[in-house]
Amino acid sequence: MSENRLYVGNLSFQSTQTDIEDAFGAFGTVTNVTVITDRETGRPRGFAFVEMGSDAEAQAAIEGLNETDLGGRTIKVNVARPRENRGGGGGGYGGGRNRW
Repeated sequence: MSENRLYVGNLSFQSTQTDIEDAFGAFGTVTNVTVITDRETGRPRGFAFVEMGSDAEAQAAIEGLNETDLGGRTIKVNVARPRENRGGGGGGYGGGRNRW
């Protein structure tokens, strides 16, 4: 499993994709930045995912940026975990919770 995709938490709501790219770019090639936003309001939710060019660059970014200030907030940087299947399934047959 590749470890070049990073989770960045506790971001300032004013942090932009460019701010994040600039900070992580000091540690290597940034191939993608995804700032997570609220579906309904479109406002940032305070975290993002950053993909670096290699595992070594990602590790350097973790060591260099974890617990440092970005936009007035102390950010948390670590390897992103795979998204868990949260189940779900609203009504209907064959999935979700049975009501009877």
